[in-house]
Amino acid sequence: MEPMRALLKRFRTDQRGNIAIMSAGGMILAVCCAALGVDIGTIAADRRKTQAATDLAAIVAASNLSNATNAAKAAVTSNNYPASALVGVELGTYTTNSAVAAQSRFVTPATGTANAARVSLQTATPLYFSHFFTGSNNFTIKTTATATTTAIASFSIGSRLASLNGGLLNSVLGSMLGTTLSLSVMDYNALLGARIDAFTFLSALATRVGLTGVTYDTLLNSNIKIGDVLAAALSAQQATNGSGTATTALSTISQASASVTTKIAPGKLIDAGPYANLIVGVKPKDGVSISLYDLLQATAGIANGTNQIATSVNLGLPGIASASLTATIGARPQGSGWIAVGTQGVSVHTAQTRVLLSIQLIGSGSASLVNLPVYVEIASGTATLNKVSCGYPNVNTSSVTLGVTPGIVDAWIGNVTVADLNNVATKPNPGPAPLVNLLGIPIVTAKAHAGMGNTTPVSVNFSYSDITSQTKKTVNTTNFTSSLTGSLLGDLNISVLGLGLAIPGLGGLVTSIISGATSSIDQLLAATLASLGVGIGQADVWVSGIRCDGAVLVN
Repeated sequence: MEPMRALLKRFRTDQRGNIAIMSAGGMILAVCCAALGVDIGTIAADRRKTQAATDLAAIVAASNLSNATNAAKAAVTSNNYPASALVGVELGTYTTNSAVAAQSRFVTPATGTANAARVSLQTATPLYFSHFFTGSNNFTIKTTATATTTAIASFSIGSRLASLNGGLLNSVLGSMLGTTLSLSVMDYNALLGARIDAFTFLSALATRVGLTGVTYDTLLNSNIKIGDVLAAALSAQQATNGSGTATTALSTISQASASVTTKIAPGKLIDAGPYANLIVGVKPKDGVSISLYDLLQATAGIANGTNQIATSVNLGLPGIASASLTATIGARPQGSGWIAVGTQGVSVHTAQTRVLLSIQLIGSGSASLVNLPVYVEIASGTATLNKVSCGYPNVNTSSVTLGVTPGIVDAWIGNVTVADLNNVATKPNPGPAPLVNLLGIPIVTAKAHAGMGNTTPVSVNFSYSDITSQTKKTVNTTNFTSSLTGSLLGDLNISVLGLGLAIPGLGGLVTSIISGATSSIDQLLAATLASLGVGIGQADVWVSGIRCDGAVLVN
């Protein structure tokens, strides 16, 4: 027993071989760390690879939102991952607003039309050594990526001028702007043909009113005098096209409007969409081309607001002795411009328009002069960007699809007063109007009503050549007839001294006079409404630009 105790005591105090023991322990620890390092390195490498595949899948999904899941799945499998690795494709709305926290800019489900996709992948990386410690043979890697589309189009809605009448345009546009115009048909033709870039115009406008270092959004929401708006358009025209008939005509209008104190928010003209947060002066890669005349007409319509237009109309049409126009133009729906730049789902609108034409027809016999009051109300028309198809890699195969709903038309021959015209909250329901008077006493009265319109949008496709040439396309209501006057005549109820139309003579004569002037009345209505920027049962739409940069990662 004693020898054993001595041996143990000697062992405790003997320091020989300590380094060997420590080295052996350290070697074991180093081997374990190296083993863990192999697994950690493998996990990091696989995570980078998986994230790259996720990023690509998100970009592909955002580029094809209508088939996002299948597009993402194809991208995943092309990177040698199984389709089952794709565990989520969420469509949503991404807002490019620096005031919103980065993690909150993507909202799912989408608020409105989706413009972004968030993709999630889940893969398993084998553990070579760590499974001794974790008890698992694999490490789960989950990655996400968000991308938003940059397929953008600019488009507009209005009504083309089938023919130009300088006198009518001078009267109507002058009344809307609150000034007097005296331009020729040649001047208006030049304005129709001249084009400027919308962002060049906005930059000139900011300079004109002394706004520096602000965003387009700030500028568009400012209240600016009509004179400054037209002066900025003139500056943009001079910088773009130099001198010429259009420049001289616009200069004349600008000078005539210099003293007009009416103010408008430019945002009612142009919706800058995704470019709203850019600093004024920074221009998008692809500009937005606009017609000087369209800009002038839209500005005049907004300047008019709900103010009344009252002017005589003399087109020299057969059967018409004289005509006078009273009209009001309502505001466009909140947040809508005349031209918009944006992604799928953005809309533009025409303004609600009410027109009362007091027409005197040349008659004969006991009805030598027939008074015909025609009231027309056109509701707001809408064009919505339904689809932007980007051709990859050939941009010439790109196209844009709009959903267009022309404004519903409600027309009357009846006793509509100016008070009825200005009461935009209530639709008129007029009584019979006196058509023929004898010694100031109505001896023939009449009433008629006609309506046309549909609430289902019509799909209109624009090819790349249509876009580059800015082709205008017309959409008619489903029950549109070539003659609004003809539709009214079909419902016309004439009374002679309180008696029905069955009594021959005067009633038949009045009907014959109106029927004979149908074509002239239609021409008068069409020309008058076109000068106000609307059409009867129809809407003109055009796409002025398309941008197809695919999609970009945002998170």
